[in-house]
Amino acid sequence: MPTPSAAADRTRPVVLVHGLWHQPGHFDEVARRLRHAGVEVSVPELHRGSLAADTAAVQQLVDTMSRPPIVLGHSYGGSVITGLTAIVHLVYVAAFVPTEHESAAALGGPHLIDTIVRRRADGRTELDPVGAMSTLYGDCTPGDAARAVALLRPQAPGHGRGIPERAAWHIVPSTYVVCTDDHAIDPAIQQRLATRCATILSWATSHSPFCSRPELVVELLTDLVRRQPTTI
Repeated sequence: MPTPSAAADRTRPVVLVHGLWHQPGHFDEVARRLRHAGVEVSVPELHRGSLAADTAAVQQLVDTMSRPPIVLGHSYGGSVITGLTAIVHLVYVAAFVPTEHESAAALGGPHLIDTIVRRRADGRTELDPVGAMSTLYGDCTPGDAARAVALLRPQAPGHGRGIPERAAWHIVPSTYVVCTDDHAIDPAIQQRLATRCATILSWATSHSPFCSRPELVVELLTDLVRRQPTTI
């Protein structure tokens, strides 16, 4: 029976891209399950200072891979993956899908104003833990929500106003997941953005299904991995 690492050598790799205030640890359960299924997974760290810098960091990772990956972007992570090249499928989960000359902020922006309660001297913001728990992780178990909130980190300003240099969804196959119980990005905005993608799915989850329903994310990605040819 092939080992997970041997299976990963023959499958399409996956890259998971987090959103604002988040970090790779928020994807731990999804990444663990994917690796157990034999999928090569990478979860890059953002917070590089701007959308352009975040995109460049993810692109650098993509360029090191043995074959073009499937990339998933959550929330602001959608803006990051939109600017990538050398990828085979885009997955947007409650995410922004900007076109050229368009920022996430211009698309409606997250409903987090009341949750951003503290500003640091260097301009970075933090989310109120109680507000974040209900806004971002409303359908998580108390334990999972508490862990997700503890992982949140300060966010530098300006990322949401960044504009991608290209819009990969014009030429790369794409899937959009509308999270219908989202209290961070209005599901109506998500529905509008989803029309830019080739396939639209709806999940009755909060803003963060990778925390509340990781099995949904894993099932979607493993299905895409199985359907992608590995010869390119």
